[in-house]
Amino acid sequence: MHKVIQPKILYFGSSVVLISTLNEDGTPNLAPMSSAWWLNQSCMLGMSSKSKTVQNLVREGECVLNLPSIDLVPAMERLTLLTGSNPVPETKAKRGYTYEKDKFGAAQLTPLPSEIVEAPRVLECPVHLEAKFTKLHAFEEPGSLVALEVRIERVHIEDRLLMDGQTQYIDPSKWNPMIMNFCQYFGLAEQLSDSRLAPVFGPGSAQ
Repeated sequence: MHKVIQPKILYFGSSVVLISTLNEDGTPNLAPMSSAWWLNQSCMLGMSSKSKTVQNLVREGECVLNLPSIDLVPAMERLTLLTGSNPVPETKAKRGYTYEKDKFGAAQLTPLPSEIVEAPRVLECPVHLEAKFTKLHAFEEPGSLVALEVRIERVHIEDRLLMDGQTQYIDPSKWNPMIMNFCQYFGLAEQLSDSRLAPVFGPGSAQ
């Protein structure tokens, strides 16, 4: 039996992404988000155009998408309700946000130089994706929501996540991403079975 409901959000589960960008003065900004989806070498990021991250990304044309594992939930919590915008936008102030210039310090995370973009990577994250801004799409007009298309230019992966004996393939059994599921943090459960949709070592490989 199914029932018609009207939930406030539709976060049925997506990866948490920690986005690093550069502010106008060259200092780094860091912000968690969870409305992201991937296709080939590109990613679509759903955010508010009023956010400092979106303003930085559009102005600088680049960013790093850092993917945290579930052990970094405390760092995400330390970043919650912090903004790089000064003064704090009224809508965020009403929700309890405060201004923080040093997001890395506040989150107790370590900046790491990137190779292609100027924004730093996050040392503690197992996956770093250096990306270039491609296009901005208005979303749910009228409103401030936008979808930002970025292309991944360089991928950094911790060695421990690679398949044994492989240099280019990630072992999904070793990667446990942080998932936002209806505004709650989750990890992955055990693997159920292999998929015939996109074999790793065959035509149509997802990796």
